[in-house]
Amino acid sequence: MEMNDHIALAERWSAHNYHPLPVVLSYGEGAWLTDVNGRRYLDFLAGYSALNFGHRHPALIAAAKEQLDLLTLTGRAFHNDQFGPFCQELAELTGTEMVLPANSGAEAVESAVKVARKWAYQVKGVPDGAAEIVVAGANFHGRTTTIISFSTDEAARNEFGPFTPGFKVVPYGDIDALRAAVTDNTAAVLLEPIQGEAGVIVPPKGYLTEVRQLCDDTHTLFVADEVQSGLARTGATLALDHEGVRADLYTVGKALGGGILPVSAVIGRADVLGVLKPGEHGSTFAGNPLACAVGRAVIKLLATGEFQERSRELGAYLHSRLGELEGVAEVTGRGLWASVRIAEGRPTGRPVSEALAERGVLCKEFQDTLRVAPPLVITRSEIDFGVDAIADVLGGGRHV
Repeated sequence: MEMNDHIALAERWSAHNYHPLPVVLSYGEGAWLTDVNGRRYLDFLAGYSALNFGHRHPALIAAAKEQLDLLTLTGRAFHNDQFGPFCQELAELTGTEMVLPANSGAEAVESAVKVARKWAYQVKGVPDGAAEIVVAGANFHGRTTTIISFSTDEAARNEFGPFTPGFKVVPYGDIDALRAAVTDNTAAVLLEPIQGEAGVIVPPKGYLTEVRQLCDDTHTLFVADEVQSGLARTGATLALDHEGVRADLYTVGKALGGGILPVSAVIGRADVLGVLKPGEHGSTFAGNPLACAVGRAVIKLLATGEFQERSRELGAYLHSRLGELEGVAEVTGRGLWASVRIAEGRPTGRPVSEALAERGVLCKEFQDTLRVAPPLVITRSEIDFGVDAIADVLGGGRHV
C-alpha cells in the first residue's frame, strides 16, 4: 500500500485518540527510522524514552528471539525460570530490595498507589478509607481513571469523571505547599524527579532532598515516578541519583522493555512492598518469561554504565547546541532529554514538527516547546543533523 492508503486505513478503523504526523514507518535501526517509501528519519523522540537503546538493539532482539523459542507466558500461578533472576537483577541494579512487575507505566503507578494506601492502613495507622496521596501540579503519571483524577490537564480529564478521591495537588517544586498538604492521613508523596510532559522540568536545587526529609519526619512514603526519567535517560540509572536521594518506592518502565514490549515495575523497600499478600493484587502478563528475558538484557546493558555516561556526555553537547540557536528562548532538562522553548515570533506548534519531518527529523511539539529525547545510541554527528534541522525550521542559525 501507498503511504496515504495506510493513513486512510488508520483514520477509518482506529479511535482518534492520537493525531500522528503523516509518516508511515516500517523499519528502524539504531537512531534511524525508514518509512514505507524508503525515506529515512532521525528519531529525536525515542518513544518517550521507551527506545533508550535505539531501534532493534542487537542484544535485546537476540534475547527476545531466544525466549520466543522457549516460553512466553505462564501466568503467576506458576514459577518461570526468568522471573526470579529478573527481579534480583533489577533490584541490584537500582539498589532496591523488592520488585513488583507490571506491564505499562500507568499500571506500575496504579500499583504503587495501591501499595502506598495499604501500607498507610497497616503500618502508619491511617483510618480505613482516609489515606491521602499528595502529588504535583502539571504531573503526568498515565491515563487510567484513577491517575487522571489527580491530573491538572483538562484535556486528560474532560468528560471522564467522576474521579477517584484521595489525592491533593500542590505546585511542583514548592516545598512549603507540600509541607502544608501533608497530614497524619498522608500515605505518600508521589512525584516525578523531572516532570516530563510539563516541559522536562528539573525542580529547584535541594527540593527533592527536602521532600525526602519531610517524608521521613512525617512517616510518609516518597514514591518517585521514574517511568520516563529512569534507566539512564538523564545520565544516571535513576534521576533521583543526581540528588543523592532515595525513594521508598519507584515506578520504572518504558526503557525496561527495550522498545520491544511493555515492561514495568514498582521497586523499593521490602517492608513496603511486603504488605501485599497472595490474592490481593495481580496481573496476567506481569512478569511473563518473554518480558523478563528482555528486561534482563536491558539490565545487563545498563549495568556497564555505558548508557548513563553517553547520556551525560552527549546530553551536555545536545543542550549546548540547542542553547546556541536563534529563536530558542530556553532549554531545560538533563542528559539526553531536553525541552526547547521557542521564542516569540518564531513558528510553534504542530507546523514545527511537520517541518522537521520534511527535513528528516521526527520530534514532538507541545504548544511553544519541542521535546527532544533521542535514543542513547545517537552520535554527535547525528545530534548535529537534528539540531541543524531545528535551526533551519526556526529560521536562524546560532546566536552571534
